[in-house]
Amino acid sequence: MTVPMVRGPAMIGSEGLELSAADRERLRHPLVGGVILFSRNYADRVQLSALVASIRALRDPPLVVAVDHEGGHVQRFREGFAEIAPMRLLGELWDRDIVAAAREATRIGWTIGAELRAHGIDLSFTPVLDLDYGASTVIGDRAFHRNPNAVAHLAAALRRGLAAAGMAACGKHYPGHGFVAADSHTDIPVDPRSLAEIAAEDLVPFAALARDGIESMMVAHVVYPAVDDVPAGYSPRWCRDILRHRLGFDGLVFSDDLGMAGAATAGDLVARASAAAAAGCDVILACNEMAAADDLLSRWQPVPGADLARRWACIAGGQGGPCPA
Repeated sequence: MTVPMVRGPAMIGSEGLELSAADRERLRHPLVGGVILFSRNYADRVQLSALVASIRALRDPPLVVAVDHEGGHVQRFREGFAEIAPMRLLGELWDRDIVAAAREATRIGWTIGAELRAHGIDLSFTPVLDLDYGASTVIGDRAFHRNPNAVAHLAAALRRGLAAAGMAACGKHYPGHGFVAADSHTDIPVDPRSLAEIAAEDLVPFAALARDGIESMMVAHVVYPAVDDVPAGYSPRWCRDILRHRLGFDGLVFSDDLGMAGAATAGDLVARASAAAAAGCDVILACNEMAAADDLLSRWQPVPGADLARRWACIAGGQGGPCPA
């Protein structure tokens, strides 16, 4: 039965190829607004369509369904889907032919969006806006280029392709994960640079995509001690002062997965969610630990932001495009 219910401030994972009874109970919880899918949720295209249809049938308006489907080694659905090359190859093409690179980025964006929208998926967490400093163990060839203008140009072109296919976009990992070697999945990365240094380089693509009206951004679990002593996703300075006010971004702000080691500084999952929400994240991600997600849904008591429903609506159902004020 479809339940009328507004979308809440949490996006969580599900267990397998079809919804379990526990999944259904979690996804009907009022704190939940979306579902993120992984390789564990995919067998083939028919199964995926059935899974997404069952998720969308749970609530009205339907939960937002998302996936990390950016290309290279971060592509959750493979069999039956086009193979998306790493974004670094677009950067290499940009060095040879800027027009051809932009055209190819748009084509790739359209391919990602069209294939996912055909299965009812609302959002791919792409494009990666991190710069390729050659240091990061987790970004690597996921980045388009070292040049921030090239990244901005190619990411905007890819977003145009997504939008043409009816899909919203998500710029990540604000304010830039590419300079640090540590992987925030397993460590707490620390970037020692000043705000002026970061603004002159890493913030350039985020500022450009914010001006372009990108629908959402994801915040990194990286500490920038010259700016704030907590990870960016827990920092009102990064999320409110700089992203919202300085860059003028009005779309949805996602935390990165709060199950990652880089998020551990705040405590358990409930404390992490509270810290991210207090900093200015609209939606928190709790992707893989179902017991922790159950605890979160039983104990977390956030006050959803006044703009949450509007920002969710700009992502849901292939809306794609700048959110109206």
